[in-house]
Amino acid sequence: MQVLILNSGSSSLKFQLFSMPQETIVCSGIVDRIGFNDAIFKFKTDKDSIELESKILNHKTGLKLVAQHLLDKKIGVLKSPEDVAIVGHRVVHGGIHFSNTTEITPIVKEKIKALSSLAPLHNPANLEGITVAEDIFPNAKQVAVFDTAFLQSIPEVAYKYAIPNEFLSEHHIRLYGFHGTSHKYVSEKAIEFLGKKESKIITIHLGNGCSMTAIKNRKSIDHSMGFSPLDGLIMGTRSGDIDPSIIFHLKDKLKYNLKDINALLNKKSGMLGLTGYSDLRDIETMAERGNKECILALEMNAYRIKKYIGSYAAALNGLDAIVFTAGIGENCKVMRKLVCENLDFLGINLDAEKNNSDLRTIRAINTDASKTQILVVPTNEELEIAKQSVELIKN
Repeated sequence: MQVLILNSGSSSLKFQLFSMPQETIVCSGIVDRIGFNDAIFKFKTDKDSIELESKILNHKTGLKLVAQHLLDKKIGVLKSPEDVAIVGHRVVHGGIHFSNTTEITPIVKEKIKALSSLAPLHNPANLEGITVAEDIFPNAKQVAVFDTAFLQSIPEVAYKYAIPNEFLSEHHIRLYGFHGTSHKYVSEKAIEFLGKKESKIITIHLGNGCSMTAIKNRKSIDHSMGFSPLDGLIMGTRSGDIDPSIIFHLKDKLKYNLKDINALLNKKSGMLGLTGYSDLRDIETMAERGNKECILALEMNAYRIKKYIGSYAAALNGLDAIVFTAGIGENCKVMRKLVCENLDFLGINLDAEKNNSDLRTIRAINTDASKTQILVVPTNEELEIAKQSVELIKN
């Protein structure tokens, strides 16, 4: 069975084509830096590897490029669109409507669209991917796997906000959390690596979007993002934690309207607002050249992560491991170093040589004396989505 997985991030579109149930990757790739003039398209099979630079303005353009190569007769991955039995989609915000993997219907699409105001960088891109995939692969079952699902185990003491009760009971305003598929996948891999039946770990998903989850005995108990993916860590273009009074100040004193404030906090803040760059690779390069704004932004980013490590270690009442994952977490040794510095009191001691390794497998990068293990676990949200999608359709 051929299963195509589409994972639309805020600035990227990752895809993998699996042969299931063998879990064999037929091809994979990414459309990276969507919206930039130097967007990159990578397409890889066991025989071919294609990389090209192109002006890819949006996710729709990117997905059509993916489909074009999947169906290219010279590449030979798919003979026809009918070869794809299932298209599995990552969808960020499921609200109260979706806590499980769901087959996509017109009603499901309407609910995903209605939740776009809560995930403005993601749900519209997710929905665009669904619409285009339905057109290109009309005979395939379309399945949605929601970021919020793994985080349903977070207890009320952590997900409830300190506002009048009716806002939860009547309007469902609460912490939902995101990147759940990634946190679930890497936490299970980390627990397997640790060989513990009971475990207390913190997973740190660092990409253009960033989040952290406290996980006790395979269940999430707290998460850095909240009602929307805007909350928590400093991200590529999102502010993360901010005093709500700033929003009133922007509106009342600086005369911003609410639409502009929403755009400011979601699309013009974070690392972009601090440095003029949203891609950490650019920021790291400029920091190496002595750019003070970029140096400070990296330090601020790491400082915010440290604060969450401390609070989650308290919530877990101990700590077995911290886990770095996603594009930045897996590849940026500078960020891992900054995060792990001066955390000796938690038994976190980074081994510089191991941290500098370019290995792309699950690995420990702590010293032998470190009481807390520091793991790098490559995420594979696409495989997790494929497994859940096939399981749903089988049943």
